[in-house]
Amino acid sequence: MSISSLGRLQRVDLRTCWMSESGGFTPWLAQEQNLELLGEATGIDLDIESVEQPVGPYRADIVCRDKESRGYVLVENQLEATDHQHLGQIFTYAAGLDAVTIVWIAARFTDEHRAALDWLNQITNSDVSFFGLEIELWRIGDSPFAPKFNIVSQPNEWSKRPSCALQAEHSATQLLQLAYWEAFNKLLSSRRGPLSPRQTRPENWMDYSLGRYQFWLSAVINCRDSWISASLVIAAAPHQEYYSQLLQVRREIEAEVKAELEWHERPELKTSRVERYLRDADPSDRDDWPRQHAWLVDTLEGFHRAFANRVRSLDVNDAGET
Repeated sequence: MSISSLGRLQRVDLRTCWMSESGGFTPWLAQEQNLELLGEATGIDLDIESVEQPVGPYRADIVCRDKESRGYVLVENQLEATDHQHLGQIFTYAAGLDAVTIVWIAARFTDEHRAALDWLNQITNSDVSFFGLEIELWRIGDSPFAPKFNIVSQPNEWSKRPSCALQAEHSATQLLQLAYWEAFNKLLSSRRGPLSPRQTRPENWMDYSLGRYQFWLSAVINCRDSWISASLVIAAAPHQEYYSQLLQVRREIEAEVKAELEWHERPELKTSRVERYLRDADPSDRDDWPRQHAWLVDTLEGFHRAFANRVRSLDVNDAGET
């Protein structure tokens, strides 16, 4: 092929592809393969939680979870240059959703708004992160449009952040937890079920998405008292109403998972839980890991089958959402 036959990149107006943010760009970005593009740009592995998530009388564009930290990620979209209205919305949504990572996407960032995000990253602690990204569309000739994210602002030292497994020294307990979840991930990968392996962390728990904001599955290990558990966690407000709706079909759920479950409304806390325990299971006993891991996978997958569709179809009006 001669050099003269090479194509030429052409910039495409965003409105050619997406007529509106809410009706075009946001649904497009919420698709798994497009969130992967955003994740590649930011370095965050994203799990979708909800689109147009209610926050009081307002609606946040996209809410995700960071697969590694399980913290909430707020994504706010804009097909024009950044403005003060969207900056204010970001603060309102982030506070209402308790988001720890905020991603602002726009066609163009003004110098003032870029400086605002840089300043926020300087004055906030490492638990809160702000990203600013400009979205572009390109094509060659009649080829399909190709999106491109350009980072204009990111947390200080973000590109140098170490993974949890490589940070500082870990205690013996933390090293055990890392090894436990690494071995569990291998079994989870081999099953190719509805749950995906997560980044291992020196914690006694691992969480898994259920496809709806503030509902998730959790696996917990306890070395001191020698037990492991699988749980459905309901953190959506008001969690007691959601819990009550599920409790009404308790017999159906327990028949599907083939086990009697422990139901905990916990009105004094911010979450309700539905749990199942395996007693006399010492996570520090490596010889017993195959049995424990098999039980966890079976139980978590059973929970996913029993709860995923029910959680997504809960009546939001009866639960008090607006």
